[in-house]
Formats: sequence, C-alpha cells, structure tokens
Amino acid sequence: QVYFKNKLKLALIGQSLFGQEVYSHLRKEGHRVVGVFTVPDMDGKADPLALAAEKDGTPVFKFPRWRVKGKTIKEVVEAYRSVDAELNVLPFCTQFIPMDVIDSPKHGSIIYHPSILPRHRGPSAINWTLIMGDKKAGFSVFWGDAGLDTGPILLQRSCDVEPNDTVDALYNRFLFPEGIKAMVEAVQLIADGKAPRTPQPEEGATYEHTRKKENAKISWDQSAEVLHNWIRGHDKVPGAWTEINGQMVTFYGSSLLSSSVPPGEPLEIKGAKKPGLVTKNGLVLFGNDGKALMVRNLQFEDGKMIPASQYFSGGETSVVELTPEEMKVAETIKAIWAGILSNIPVIEDSTDFFKSGGRSMDVARLIEEIRQKCGGLQLQSEDVYLATKFKDFIQKIVRKLRGEDQEAELVVDYVSKEVNEMTVNMPYQCFINGQFIDADDGKTYDTINPTDGSTICKVSYASLVDVDKAVAAAKDAFENGEWGRMNARERGRLMYRLADLLEENQEELATIEALDSGAVYTLALKTHIGMSVQTFRYFAGWCDKIQGSTIPINQARPNYNLTFTKKEPLGVCAIIIPWNYPLMMLAWKSAACLAAGNTLVLKPAQVTPLTALKFAELSAKAGFPKGVVNIIPGSGGIAGQRLSEHPDIRKLGFTGSTLIGKQIMKSSCRVSN
Repeated sequence: QVYFKNKLKLALIGQSLFGQEVYSHLRKEGHRVVGVFTVPDMDGKADPLALAAEKDGTPVFKFPRWRVKGKTIKEVVEAYRSVDAELNVLPFCTQFIPMDVIDSPKHGSIIYHPSILPRHRGPSAINWTLIMGDKKAGFSVFWGDAGLDTGPILLQRSCDVEPNDTVDALYNRFLFPEGIKAMVEAVQLIADGKAPRTPQPEEGATYEHTRKKENAKISWDQSAEVLHNWIRGHDKVPGAWTEINGQMVTFYGSSLLSSSVPPGEPLEIKGAKKPGLVTKNGLVLFGNDGKALMVRNLQFEDGKMIPASQYFSGGETSVVELTPEEMKVAETIKAIWAGILSNIPVIEDSTDFFKSGGRSMDVARLIEEIRQKCGGLQLQSEDVYLATKFKDFIQKIVRKLRGEDQEAELVVDYVSKEVNEMTVNMPYQCFINGQFIDADDGKTYDTINPTDGSTICKVSYASLVDVDKAVAAAKDAFENGEWGRMNARERGRLMYRLADLLEENQEELATIEALDSGAVYTLALKTHIGMSVQTFRYFAGWCDKIQGSTIPINQARPNYNLTFTKKEPLGVCAIIIPWNYPLMMLAWKSAACLAAGNTLVLKPAQVTPLTALKFAELSAKAGFPKGVVNIIPGSGGIAGQRLSEHPDIRKLGFTGSTLIGKQIMKSSCRVSN
C-alpha cells in the first residue's frame, strides 16, 4: 500500500542509532535514500547509520567537516549535490551544515530537535527540560533556516515528565520511538504537499548553552526538588558533581524521597549544610526545605562507579564462582562484546568497555543483544556503567541471573508493633511498580483494630493518579518487562517461592490479619493463611500446564486441516476484594491471574489493607519483577471506581455487594463501548 503514496529522493545527514532507525523506516515506507552523509569512523568503528546504509548499498559519505574558516569546502558540496536529493533529513547531526546545503534541495531541509520549540533551543535541550523542572517534554520537527533552531515548525509531539525521569528515561520512553515515527510522518507530509510551516513564536523562547562538566557543580542551598532536577538533568552526561573528602564525586540515579528517611551513616559533603546519609538503598541528600532525595550511584575521578550504598566499603563485592551454565552465558556475552568492540583483538577479563572504544550508543546495542541472546535478560544502562570491565560485568550478570540483587532494591518503611509475643512489621504505603510509596497527594487514613476500636496505623489513601500509575506499571510489565517474556516454568518457580515465603511468615501474617480484620488468631493461622499458601502452590503447578487444543476438520483433503486454540494471558487484571478473609480472597483471585501470566492491580478493602501490603512485600522478595503486583489501598468510590472504568484493564475480579457489583458492570460496559 505504501508504494501508491508520493515518494521522495532523500539525503540523510547525521549519525547515531536514531539516525539509523529513521533511515530504515523511511526506506520501508518506499522513499529512496540517495545518499547518507555522516561522520568518519571512530577508533576503526563506523557509525550505526553508516553501517546500515553500506549494507543496503546506499552511497555513504564520511566528512569530518563541511566548512573551513567559515567557508564551505567545495569538494564536499560537490559530492553532496551529486546525489540530487529532493529533501534533506537531519534526524541527529552534530556537524555544522552550510546554508547552501540546507537550502539546496527542492523541498529544503527538516531537522529533529528534542524540545518543544521555541523553548530550549540549543544542543542540550533534553538536559534543560529536566534541569528547569518542566512538566512537559517533547520534540519538534522544523524546517532548517539560517538561525539556531529557529525555523518554522512542521510538527511537534509532547509527553508528561515523570517525577524521577532521567535523560535516558525520557529518550527511551518517548523521544526515540515517537521521534522516529514523527520523522517518517513529516517526510510523507512533505511528499503529499501537506506539510505546514508554522513560524516559531518569540514568546517563551529560550536558548541554553551546552552542559559541560565544569558547569555541572551542585549548588547546595536549594530545595530538594531543585537539587533533584539538577542531578537528573545532568545524568548521564556530563554528570552533576560535588566535592567529598577532597575528591570530585559525580551523582547518578536521583529520585525524590517520598517516605521517611531511612537510617544511615553520615557523610560530610562540601558546601552542604546537612551531611548526607549513606543508607542500604543509596545516598540521601537534603535540600534547604528539609525535604530529601536519594542518589543510587556515585562515580569517582578515576572513572570508577559504585552503588552509593557501598561508599564506605569502596564498592567491593565478593567474587562468585560460575556454574557450567553460567559459563556458557559468559561466552555468549564475550562474543557480543567482541562484535561491538571490533577494534579489540581479544576480550579479556580486564577489558574496559568504554576505554576500548565503546560509546553511549553502544550501551543500547549491548543491552538489546544480551536480551535477544540470553533468554530475555533485562539490563539497564547503569548495569553497564557500574561494571565497565568484562570480569566485573559478568559478575553483575550472574548475580542478576541468580536474583541476588533484587531484595536489596526493596525499601520498606514499616509500622512495627509488639503483638502476640513477636515484632510485627507492617508496610503501610501504596505498592506500585515494585516500590512502596506514599499516595500522590500525601493523603492517609486510619485503619482500625475492630476488637477495641484503636488505630493500628495510618495507611496511604490512593488517589486517581496512584491508580493510573499502578495500571501503567502493570501494563508496562506485561508488554515490555521481563514478566511478559518469562516462560511458564519460571513463573511457576516464582509462585512456589512466594508460597514458601507466605508459609515462612505465616505467624506474622496471621497476627496482622487478626489485628486488621478481627479474626481469631488460630482461625487466621490455619485457614486464612494456610489456605492461601495451598492456593498459591496449587496454581504454581498450573503455570506450565495451560494448553490449547487442536481439532481436525473435514475439508477437501482430510487430516491436512485443523483448527487450534492458543490460550494467552489477557494483560492487566484488576482485583477488588472485601474485608472478610482478606488474604484468602487475595489468594483465590490473584494466584490464578498470575499463573496465567497476567499482571495485577489489587485494591484491598479499605478497612483491611495490611495483609495485602505485606503480601506485596513478600512478592517482591520472591523475585516477581517490578510492576507485576501492585497494591493500592483506599476507597471503593475513588480507587475502585477508577479501576472499573480504566481503559487499560482487561479483566476485573470483584467480590462485594450486589449494588456495587451493578455499578462496576455499568462502568466496565462504558469502557467497552
């Protein structure tokens, strides 16, 4: 169908994986790329855009520069004009392109810029979007002109900035995938003669300089939110830094601290009025407003990066011995490194990924190839930055495969009580995307012990925003996360592990159930908790036994035709449970849901939320990936109603009154329609 549309002859000018993807998508749409103009090879490695074009037989030109002393290089321009392009496409270009090249084609030139112009003109637009605390991010495709990012707008797209987004997070979630689509759409609009040229307004226009290391020093006399924006706006390049013990230390992985400050060891920071705290989860920093933030990783002047929680230990960890199966994984990863670091003859234990020529764009390639060739293993960019030497990288991979890094990531702020001759630790916050967090608006409510009317603790009161976050986390875990790629047997292993943890903690769970619901302790222990354990073990066994069926059908050639069914998970399931038998109701509904491969958002009864939140903690300790289990305590009128009408919920399980059941049916029907 695409070949019936109008098509253009294109010159692609630029570089990077983004440029490569734009190039490939434009070719798929039937446009003819008559020339690719990119940067010279670096350390013997061609740019990804050049590699893709050379593989397709597209003419590739690698110019170190287009001008000398302000004058266009004649040979370069002649080579450009030889391809006779009708439109220049600049997806990402670090070179200065002369105006006689920009204006040369019939349709001129279009350029991608990662901000909502006219705001944040200049080369560090994504950084400044975060540094300035913008609530919206986005990109513009504009027509090239003689100004600096001042040309008329062809199209723009925007997205919300999440509180803990980094440059990488924004780029990977929105700017990269949506930018590729937008560049292809823009070219087609030009081909069809429908592309607008909307002049940029001067109102709201800003231009910011390139971020450099010497300008990225942290000024401490500011609020926690401003400090957080400064750090995440410089993550990963050039990196916000400060001075600790006479050494430059760069901070990465900042997040605002919504819960109470965990205990830790004080760390003096030059210029900060209050010492930081090295905790088991990271380095806590304080703003001048009394609020706090946490950074996960630190980098020293020699380039070594460590988890911030290991500052006083120097980041040293014990060496693990590899099993034969893990040795095979290591060999696979060594081959991947060798393919990326093609200029290195042999990958040794001491080979450093970045010192051997690896670049930030190669990190994305490394992560993707490991995912494809190592059973769907999901890595983050920081996994590479924290272990740049091959031996250290393999150690990190092995620990991740063994699940040794998961429990350390969980931060739980407990309410503790001495009850039933034991210390009972009860989470009280919403559990969303693998983290316990306060409600978005900070609201709480009292959960009451029905035996004497006393307040057990204050529990987060989930808002509509919290429900949407939980559903989004569950959807992402299902569509993009490790859970969606996990085989059925591995799902069963996690569920068996969860059943074991429920059994190991049965006395504490029974005590919480008795406190929160008024159940007799012995009944809670034997029935509420005991049956929940049995339920999870039962459904764990079903994970790899869910099968479809084949049915022979009689056609012209008997036995050569058949129909078949394949049973697949639906996606995000919502579960709303009542106050009686809180954990058992949870188990009956969620165990089957998880066994089939779905993700869930569960709202416990408003009066009995505590065992559900304890269940969330145990699910994380069992190794369930982030976003698979989400628990949102709160009211049925707010959280429950939003779940029943949410467009991303594929199935809803409810036990409660007939009146509320009718209301849920009406809401679900409105979504379906």
